[in-house]
Amino acid sequence: MSDLADGARSEQERSAEPSDVAPSAAEPSEAEPSASGPESGADSGTDGADGTAGKKKGNRPFWKELPLLIGIALVLALFIKTFLVQAFSIPSDSMQNTLQRGDRVLVDKLTPWFGSEPERGEVVVFHDPDKWLEGEPTPTPNAAQKFLSFVGLMPSAEEKDLIKRTIAVAGDTVECKKGGPVEVNGKALTEPYVFPGNSACDDMPFGPFKVPDGKIWVMGDHRQDSADSRYHTDDVNKGFVPVSQVVGRAVVVAWPVNRWSVLSVPDTFDQPGISAAAGAAPGVLGLAGAVPFVLRRRRRLTAGRTAG
Repeated sequence: MSDLADGARSEQERSAEPSDVAPSAAEPSEAEPSASGPESGADSGTDGADGTAGKKKGNRPFWKELPLLIGIALVLALFIKTFLVQAFSIPSDSMQNTLQRGDRVLVDKLTPWFGSEPERGEVVVFHDPDKWLEGEPTPTPNAAQKFLSFVGLMPSAEEKDLIKRTIAVAGDTVECKKGGPVEVNGKALTEPYVFPGNSACDDMPFGPFKVPDGKIWVMGDHRQDSADSRYHTDDVNKGFVPVSQVVGRAVVVAWPVNRWSVLSVPDTFDQPGISAAAGAAPGVLGLAGAVPFVLRRRRRLTAGRTAG
C-alpha cells in the first residue's frame, strides 16, 4: 500500500510539473505586450515632444520679441515726429505769460502737409528766417539726447527754431504807433495775452506794413522781451517770416503737467472786418451777382435794335 501511495504521489508531482512550468513559459508571451508598451509609449512621448516644440515656436519668449517691439515703436515715433506731432521746448521768456521758459509744447505738423497756412492769433514754431538767433547760445546734447530728439521722443536742443504769435497774414496791413494798440487792417487788437505791464509796441513802433504773399508777421506775447518781426525789418525778409519756414502750430502745453493747456486763438482776431479778404468779399459778391443782369439787359437792348 505504501508503494502504491508513493507511486500516486510521484505521479501527481509529475502531472503537476507542466502546470508549474506553464507560467514560466507564458512569461515571454506576457512580456511581449509590455515590451511593445514602452515602444508605443516612446512614440507617444516623441509626439508629445514635437507638439511641445511646436507650441514653443508659436509663443516666442518676450525677450526675443522685445527688439522687434522697440524697432516698431521707434519707427512709429519717427513717423509721428516727421508728419504729425513734434515736441518743442520753450527756450526763452519771449512768450510769457502764455508760455514759460522750459514748457514743452506739442506742435501740429499735419495740417501744413495739406496746404494749411498759419492764421491770425495762432502760436507757431518756425525755423530761423534770417539769423534771428545769431549769437544765441546753443546747448550741446549728449548722444542719447540726440537720438531721442531724432526720433521725436524729446525736444531737439540743436535746432534753431523760434516760437511767436501770428499777428498778420498775407494781404493784411499791420501797424502799431507808440502809445497805441496793434492794428490789423485798421482794426485795433485787444490783446489779453500780452505780458502784464507791457505796452503793445512802445519799445519798437512799426508800420504800416503790408504782408506779402507767402509771409506772416509775428510778435511775442512778452513785448518788451521779444526780438520779433519788429526788430528784423532790415533783413532779407523785411521782418516777415516765410510760410515755408513754419514748422507748425503749437496746440497744447504738454509739460509740466500743472501747466497743461490748449493754445487757442484769442477772440480779438475774430472781430468783424479784420480780414482783408472778408472786407472785400461783399463787393466782389455784389459785382458777381450783378454781371448776369447786366448781360441780360445788354442782350435785350441789342435784340430790340436789331428788330428795329
